[in-house]
Amino acid sequence: MEGSQQGDGGEGVAGQEPGGGGLRLRRDMGLWSAVSLIAGCMIGSGIFMSPQGVLVYMGSPGASLVVWALCGLLATLGALCYAELGTLVPESGGEYAYILRTFGSLPAFLVIYTFVLVGRPAAIAAISLSFAAYVTVPLYPGCSSLPQAVLKGVASTCILLLMLVNYWSSRMATMLMNVCTITKVLSLLVIVGGGAVVLGQGRGRMQALLFAFHNTSQQAGHIGMAFYQGLWSFDGWNSLNCVMEELKNPNQNLVWALMIAIPLVTGLYILVNISYLLVLSPREILSSDAMAVSWGNQVLGAWAWLVPLAVALSTFGSANGTFFSGSRVCYVAAREGHMPRLLSMVHVHRLTPAPALLFTTMVALVLVILGSFSPIVNFLSFLSWLTYGTTISCLLYLRMKKKSLPRPYKVPTIIPAIMLPASLYLVLAPIIDQPQTDFLYVLLFLLSGFLVYFLFVYFRCQPKCLQVATLHLQLLLEVVPTTKNAD
Repeated sequence: MEGSQQGDGGEGVAGQEPGGGGLRLRRDMGLWSAVSLIAGCMIGSGIFMSPQGVLVYMGSPGASLVVWALCGLLATLGALCYAELGTLVPESGGEYAYILRTFGSLPAFLVIYTFVLVGRPAAIAAISLSFAAYVTVPLYPGCSSLPQAVLKGVASTCILLLMLVNYWSSRMATMLMNVCTITKVLSLLVIVGGGAVVLGQGRGRMQALLFAFHNTSQQAGHIGMAFYQGLWSFDGWNSLNCVMEELKNPNQNLVWALMIAIPLVTGLYILVNISYLLVLSPREILSSDAMAVSWGNQVLGAWAWLVPLAVALSTFGSANGTFFSGSRVCYVAAREGHMPRLLSMVHVHRLTPAPALLFTTMVALVLVILGSFSPIVNFLSFLSWLTYGTTISCLLYLRMKKKSLPRPYKVPTIIPAIMLPASLYLVLAPIIDQPQTDFLYVLLFLLSGFLVYFLFVYFRCQPKCLQVATLHLQLLLEVVPTTKNAD
């Protein structure tokens, strides 16, 4: 039986071990909150602002719709593989936890090195800047270039507000996620419904669908880049695995949440793209910086202001979901000794992973202020799929070497067998077809992780000042160590 003890906040993510064994994460997330987390992380600004990236690389509307459908299929197949891993290794941390338990410390550290220092903070910073752009546009009518100081100020305020929400109460953060996800789905349904009305009135651009596959690109690199563009809008399908220790009845709810959220988002994405193709001309699609806004100006008339509002709420909710899951990975890595020990502690009253939240906030704020992280985010896409491929190979390895492990859920072997070469293709095809120096920079960043690992993790070179700082910060932040959650 799982015991719990609430602090003053009463709504945290941790509970007290029976017998006073210490604090641990508390299972406080139900099925619909899990669905909301997945859908909320997946539906960001991409589908509203620039889904034409797939069309640019594929060259035809029909092929772009096929790519959107295949991206949804890939996300679903990947999620099924992660569902089995989540029941085999019932820990928070996602890919990090699975690689750590299968291949050991060094590969897991390289994952967390890119994830904690660059990946998630950069994603939060990018989403927050998108939020800032849509919030400040009405304040500068007719201005083609928004003041950077204003953009960065609003984005920083967004990050700090989300930090406070997640710091104060995990339940409040999940409630915010639920509200934003409902808003996103309703916004996409409005776009789908508007396209249906236009089609019913005979005003749709049917030529885009009649010659759907004209000028389709055959280049492997272009196809790979098209998948990158589409899969960026599906990013977040693995977010629930990062918070497994907070999920109620994980063996059942993990699979159900994935099977509800990902097909729902895939269907909406395909229908929304069809609506765009019916309303906007190819030139308008390719030249638009915010396709949903262009669509709204033509279809919604006086109500077109709803689109920027929907995008702002969408980006805010997506940043919140990324914050929620990303801080948990940082927390788990610190608990395993791959990050400073302070980051594995929770607030003694709020019962939230306060140090991990503050660390993620600081890195995201630095990236917002610098404002030069976009190339890093773009070229970390191939690192993401390298990580996904490695994680799926964990499943195949455990199938061969650990056949006796209990498996509450088991995916057909053909699925990881398909996902592994698909991941390798997404990693290698763009590099081989269009080699760029940015890939070299990402490789050098990865290699620097080896130096950091052997210096600070393997040989444990930790200056005394760091230990003293940890003690003082623990007292200042009122945080305490935790233990792992039990099944």
